[in-house]
Amino acid sequence: MVIPQSKPMRWIGSTLDDLRKFPDEVKEVIGHALRAAQLGGKHQNARPLRGFHGAGVLEVIDDFDGDTYRAVYTIRFAGVVYGLHAFQKKSKKGIETPKSDIDLVKQRLKVAAEDYKAIRRG
Repeated sequence: MVIPQSKPMRWIGSTLDDLRKFPDEVKEVIGHALRAAQLGGKHQNARPLRGFHGAGVLEVIDDFDGDTYRAVYTIRFAGVVYGLHAFQKKSKKGIETPKSDIDLVKQRLKVAAEDYKAIRRG
């Protein structure tokens, strides 16, 4: 049996601190999803984030106690998973991710790309 190699998890901006503020039940679901990504899989609650062309940027959505929590991560870079954003969705108007959150993910994805270049250079 071949055991998959675990990819390191790297955090951009305040993502990890924001995630730590979530309820324990939500952290457990998101933690399992991120662990699956580190092992090369995809959790049942993970789906591609709209507007990011393909499945390289994903979001995990979990509802708890009437609130919706989201964590966004990317697997675009070989051998590493980047946590990009974690937030509680405030808007009750539809399921669409707010533009401010999408803009933040785009900004943090650029930071992740720079970080990836730097770690590849050694």
